[in-house]
Amino acid sequence: MHEDSEDFELMRRLRDGDPEAMTGLVRRYQGSLLNFFRRMGACTDAEDAVQETFIRVYNYRDRYRPSAKFTTFLYTVARHVWHDLLRKVMRRESLAERITAEPEPEQAPGPSGAALRLDIHAALARLPEKLRGVVVLGVYQGMRQEEIAAVLDIPVGTVKSRMFNALERLKEAFDEER
Repeated sequence: MHEDSEDFELMRRLRDGDPEAMTGLVRRYQGSLLNFFRRMGACTDAEDAVQETFIRVYNYRDRYRPSAKFTTFLYTVARHVWHDLLRKVMRRESLAERITAEPEPEQAPGPSGAALRLDIHAALARLPEKLRGVVVLGVYQGMRQEEIAAVLDIPVGTVKSRMFNALERLKEAFDEER
């Protein structure tokens, strides 16, 4: 709980106008947020998504109340940024399709079966977003099932079933590559 109390203190200082508090939050969580967005699939927009997350945390500073772990709050904000980014990308792609009226080029094929290379990034990218989010938060961000449930606003049982389904799909993807 020591880390949470430090986070709560940083948010209190941020609310009180201390600019160093925001620097502390950025230093503490920039890397893990960047990791989160990249694993969710925002390769080229990951840095912008991290910046937007911190902007929203800053804008929320006056209304923030430490009712749960700070990381639960932070990743809830990040999840909203991710959804907004997806909507933006979808609008951009839709507009580009209407302008060009040409089909999208095919993606380059993945690693060959002979290489026996298990590409976790490619496998994660193929998972539906709901399953990918549970894996990224649980495996890569180290969150407990209860925390994941709070961030995604779903029951713990749903977290468990999504994690099971995601891991099964990843196993199948790796088995296919062999």
